[in-house]
Amino acid sequence: MSPVDEILSQIPMSQLAGRLGVDERTAEAATRQALPALLGGIQANTDDPGGASSFANAVQQHDAGLAAGGVDLAQVDTADGDKIVGHVFGANRGQVVQQLGSTGALGGKVGQDLIAQLLPILAPIVMSWLASKLTGGAAPAPTPAPAPQAPAGGGGIGDLLGGILGGVLAGGGSGGAPNIGDLLGGLLGGGRK
Repeated sequence: MSPVDEILSQIPMSQLAGRLGVDERTAEAATRQALPALLGGIQANTDDPGGASSFANAVQQHDAGLAAGGVDLAQVDTADGDKIVGHVFGANRGQVVQQLGSTGALGGKVGQDLIAQLLPILAPIVMSWLASKLTGGAAPAPTPAPAPQAPAGGGGIGDLLGGILGGVLAGGGSGGAPNIGDLLGGLLGGGRK
């Protein structure tokens, strides 16, 4: 199962659709557009040793249980999600929202508004999913351990995320979604420090 499908399977689509004010089909299409962008943005940010260390710390601060066994959207902190999206995309956030919202089944301004509303909901879910993958599904320790350091030549969380995320950037999405690397081009990794 792809990372997108795995995360998607944990999200109650009817609850998400209600929160977004759209039908379930539209909510799922938007989620299929947004998830690869978030995953790809995180992966692009971890290519830089400073970014890898920063995301390792951020992942450790998220509850691995949020995305396990089905997400309760009432438990999702969208203020935290907004910060995560800002860190992932940096100054490119508006361009990413515009690009994602104007492609595929979403199209136009409605799609952009939907993506802008959806990203802060999905970001904590993605971080929780990554936390569960990085900890082997175990709940994180009460006191976060020191972040794995990425040496200058790569390694650390960047390599681990690369293994987890596989071809998110290169392989395209499921369900006929476009290749996120082609779709967003150089916009991913805009949050690198």
